[in-house]
Amino acid sequence: MVGRRHVFGLALTAVLGSLAGAAQPSQAQTIELKLSHYLPPNHTIHKFVDAWAAQLAERSGGRLLIKIFPASQLGPVQRQFDLARSGQADLAVGLVGATPGRYPLTELTNLPFMWPKEGSSSAVMSERLTELAPQYLAGEFAGLHILWFGITPTNSLFTARREITKAQDIEGMKIRFQGEQQAKGLGAAPLQVPPGEVADGLNKGVIDGAMFNCEAAESFGLGAIAHYVLQQSMFTATLGLVVNEARYRSLPADLREMLDLTTGPKAARQLGERWDAAEQHGRDYMLASNAVIKPLPPAEAEAIKTKLAPLTDESIQSVEKSGKPAKAFIEGYHN
Repeated sequence: MVGRRHVFGLALTAVLGSLAGAAQPSQAQTIELKLSHYLPPNHTIHKFVDAWAAQLAERSGGRLLIKIFPASQLGPVQRQFDLARSGQADLAVGLVGATPGRYPLTELTNLPFMWPKEGSSSAVMSERLTELAPQYLAGEFAGLHILWFGITPTNSLFTARREITKAQDIEGMKIRFQGEQQAKGLGAAPLQVPPGEVADGLNKGVIDGAMFNCEAAESFGLGAIAHYVLQQSMFTATLGLVVNEARYRSLPADLREMLDLTTGPKAARQLGERWDAAEQHGRDYMLASNAVIKPLPPAEAEAIKTKLAPLTDESIQSVEKSGKPAKAFIEGYHN
């Protein structure tokens, strides 16, 4: 009897030991996620997600690693959200306006003079939009889980050959601009030029101007090309960090919670604060490059507002008629 008990005890110990051994690698398993974006490594977005990746690696004890593929290594700007949706990447930072009409509710944030009453800083806009995302925008990003939205500091118009001094000067210009209707509202011809090709396009005259912010101008090296900057707060651009929904749900609960705790509205505001600081640095860079930076005279600025007002009303009405809560969304965004 003792021998049988002894044998049974040894067998039980062996089984439990094997189960523990099997469980241990699972608990300590390293999970690597691929993050794709289209921006260069010197851009604020890349620096922000790179710091975030380091934070996750430290918090998880090395269990959650983010491998970043910048500068469109996995696909062009227009495909970033789809890279995550299809699983070719696990996460992606995409530009909403790169595929006009695909995310119509989210795109309303890029309409002329469209920002919260609190102000047009990137920090304010990014935080507010991220707060609204679960209620209003999740449906537009099927197959994806939104982690944050970042809205650029207000764009300026960069030109290489002539200074813009009145609203009429913009008419007929070929402008690199992701907002097709906005550019047409100014009387310009919009061209979908990838950010990395803007400097070459301006230099060769393929485009007459580019809607950019100063931080991006520094990142993409416009200082030697763009001699004039019309610094007129009219538009913004919206980017989003998303993760493949199925991949997100497959993560262990503690790692999924870690993603949630390090993203969301608070992270969006932190990104915006960095972006606002980088925008000032970019402006200093353009001034050091001897660019002429001016706003329009007050009467001309008012003329542009009048010219663009119908576009805002028509766009909101159009999205509302499509069955999406455009009016409620914009009211929430303003307030």
